[in-house]
Amino acid sequence: MLANTILIIGTGLIGGSFAKGLKQRNLIRCAIGYGRRYEQLELGIELAVIDEAARDLPQAIARADVIVLGVPTLTVADYLDVIAEHRKADSVVTDVASVKGEIAHVIREHYGVIPPWFVLGHPIAGSEKSGITASNSDLYVHHKVILTPEVDTDENALALIRALWEGVGADVVCMGIDEHDRVLAATSHLPHALAFSLVDCLQAMDANVDVFRFAAGGFRDFTRIAGSHPVMWHDIMLANKSAILEMMGEFKATLSNLENAIENDDSDTILAMFERAKASREHFAGLIDAASSTESNAAKSADLSKDKN
Repeated sequence: MLANTILIIGTGLIGGSFAKGLKQRNLIRCAIGYGRRYEQLELGIELAVIDEAARDLPQAIARADVIVLGVPTLTVADYLDVIAEHRKADSVVTDVASVKGEIAHVIREHYGVIPPWFVLGHPIAGSEKSGITASNSDLYVHHKVILTPEVDTDENALALIRALWEGVGADVVCMGIDEHDRVLAATSHLPHALAFSLVDCLQAMDANVDVFRFAAGGFRDFTRIAGSHPVMWHDIMLANKSAILEMMGEFKATLSNLENAIENDDSDTILAMFERAKASREHFAGLIDAASSTESNAAKSADLSKDKN
């Protein structure tokens, strides 16, 4: 048992999956959910995502050993004052936002500093599905969770948040806030922007019905993430604006080079670009497959050990 009571403020896919994973692994005694729609929280109890649904947020905060902010990036600020006023002296607060620089900024605006008891975090996992009904207790298994602790972050607070994430199967790494936002702009935020933009472009075409009718697996794979939560991704685009715009600039330059090569029948340039991309993609896929294989073998070994004991 890592904590008695955990409060999830915003029990959507990310927060709900965290609570459900902790509950199923008996790492906490009680998971309290708080959100705008009480009927969704009641559904969360039925689905064994949470144990209790809170109507009184200050009271729930006062009970919690761990408080998880699972709300969209631009609404985190709405909860900072009530948390500071009602939290227990030894409670730990964390978040799951995809943009750490913006969260650090609003925390400093409210508190002057990032308090030692506040551990910024971001699970690199998700789905195009959203809401408490999409909660999955195994969502974080074999997925990275990035924590961005400060020099003054309390060691015990950091250790607890790390243990909770590792307890639901995640691989926890620490990095700086700026590095996190640059990496995520490249690997997550830009791809989502491209997927949303492509689908929006095609749906505006006169022949959009035929376009989508003849779309094959590649189109479905590439645009799957365009089915993600619009409000969440709206917030991410604005919150990580500088890093995303920088990546968009680099991508536009690369796309422009390809456009020029096609226009000029520059076969060598086109082929060289595609071959580089293919080699990089295969290398990346190999790293993922190797990591998954290692983790799977470790899990099997652990299960065998349990059986022998």
